[in-house]
Parts: sequence; C-alpha cells; structure tokens
Amino acid sequence: MDIPTSPARGAVSAPPQPGPPAPPPTPTPEQRRQARGATRPGDRIFLALSRGSGILLLVVMAAIAVFLAYRSSLILSKNHGNFFTSFEWTPELNPPVFGIAVLAFGTVVSSVIAMALAVPVSVGIALFLTHYAPRRVRGPISYVVDLLAAVPSIIYGLWGVLVLVPHLNGLFGWLDRFFGWTGIFSWQGGAPRSLFSVGILLAVMIIPIITNVSREVFRQVPQAHEEAALALGATRWEVVRTAVLPFGRSGVISASMLGLGRALGETMAVATVLSPTFDIQASLLEPGGGTFAQNIASKFSEASEQGRDALIASGLVLFVITLLVNGAARAIIARRKDYSGADA
Repeated sequence: MDIPTSPARGAVSAPPQPGPPAPPPTPTPEQRRQARGATRPGDRIFLALSRGSGILLLVVMAAIAVFLAYRSSLILSKNHGNFFTSFEWTPELNPPVFGIAVLAFGTVVSSVIAMALAVPVSVGIALFLTHYAPRRVRGPISYVVDLLAAVPSIIYGLWGVLVLVPHLNGLFGWLDRFFGWTGIFSWQGGAPRSLFSVGILLAVMIIPIITNVSREVFRQVPQAHEEAALALGATRWEVVRTAVLPFGRSGVISASMLGLGRALGETMAVATVLSPTFDIQASLLEPGGGTFAQNIASKFSEASEQGRDALIASGLVLFVITLLVNGAARAIIARRKDYSGADA
C-alpha cells in the first residue's frame, strides 16, 4: 500500500501555470459611442457634421479631378505634339500643338528658388520671436508678420514690378560678375524680369505664412524640455538646436508645404513680374519660361474652346503636382513623427 508522502520541509512548490488570457469583451455600440464622447445630442450632431464635412471635401476633390480629366481628354486626343515635352503652345491651330515642358520647368524652378530663400529666413524669424526677442519688440513684429500674410497677391505684384524689379540690376550684375561662368547666373543686361525675380517675389510672399505656422509650433515646445537643457549647462542656441528644432521639425515641414502650395499656384504676382517666352533659358537671370498658373491667368480670357481645354489640361498637371507635394509632406511627417517630439 502506497502511503502519500508530504513534500520535504523547505521545498517550494511550483506555481500554477496561468492559462491563456481571456479575449477582451467586444464593446457594444453604446460603449463605442460613449468612448467617442457622442452620448449627448449635441455631441452626435457635431460628430455627424464633422463626418459630413470630411466626406463633402472628398466629394469636391473628386469632382474637380473628374472635371479636369474629362475636359483634358477632349483636347489631348487631338494634340499633335507631345504634351510633356513639346515647347509650343498653339492649341488654337488645327490640329492643335501644345506641351507643358516650359511651364513645368518655370513652375518648379521658381518654387525651388522661393523655398530656398524663404524657409531659412522664416525659421529664423520664428525662432527670434519665440526665444530671443524682448516682449516689447515681439508684439509689433508679430503684428507686422500677420499683416503681411493677409496682403493680396496683386499688391505684391505691383510692389514687385515697381520696386523690386528696378532694384535687382545690382544683384544681377554681381551674380553675373562672380558666378556668370556657371551659365546659370549669366546676364546680358536686359530687364531683370526672369524666373529668379519671380522666385524672390514668391519668397517674400510666403515668408509670412511659413513664419506664422513655425512660430506657433515653436511656442508649443514643452517648457520642461528647455529647462532640462539649461540645467545641463546648454546655451540658448544649444537649447534651440537640441530641444526646439527637433520638436518643431514636423511643424516646419507642414509650414513649408503650405508656403509651397501658394508658390505653385500664384498667378497675378507672377504674371505682373515675369516676361514670359515659351522657351527655356539656361540662365535664371534671362527672361523666359512661364508657370502653369501664370499661363492660365494670362490666356484664359482670350482663348478659344480648344485653348481653354488645353489650359484646363495644364491645370490638371498642376493639380496632380499639388497632390503629390502634399502627399510627400504627409509621408515625411509620418516618418519623423516618432522622434520629432510632436504629433503631426
């Protein structure tokens, strides 16, 4: 007969093995509404309006894309030139011959010049207003920046043609003297109404926009981050470099894309300053080129039915470029979201 033996004194019995965790209960529709905060009638109305606004925006964007694509298809089927590489713009002929090579070049070049000039200046102004400027100076400068962001584009165009362009002769001569050997900055002494002039004007126009958004982003930097850097012996610039700029990186990217959107679609200011010719110049200081928006604004009122369809086709390209730029900006922000210190 086997007699059960008790475990030896001091022996530790193995703990019971836990079973598999129970799956979480499925929330009911009422619990989902409570989690969203849509329990009261006002919350439900606001939720419905917000959702409807988002859906309406998608519908409007889709309707614009369908309209542009339909009107473009009518003329592209008749085009006897290469739409992407042709240097001609004669859609009124029979058969029509037109292309967007010059317009794409001018739009991209002028926007790149504007961004290269505007982004560093805007970030510098935003940092000065948030971390360096005395309080009595910060208010007036912020007010002026806000006021400049609201100035109509035609006012910038008049300022550009009456003030900016006449004073660019010295800059163009200096660039030609020291960098003319590159070919990009060679200048024959004509009127400085070129893509480089347009880029400078666009930079002036988008500086207030990028500055305003960047300033608000830098204001959101947690005070604890800056105090921790100061406690470790960092200087003010080291605080900006290690705490402020990493936190606001995604916001600065968003602000830059917002400014780029205005630069890509600017019409009247560009049409006032630029002397367009439908060719591509190797030098940025010589008149030539054009942009999508400027070409549409200057030719739409006098264009025939075929000409308007051709302009709509170029507008479709600008629409696609804008979508791609914004999509790229969102991808950059999403990729940097985890270590930027802020939610995009």
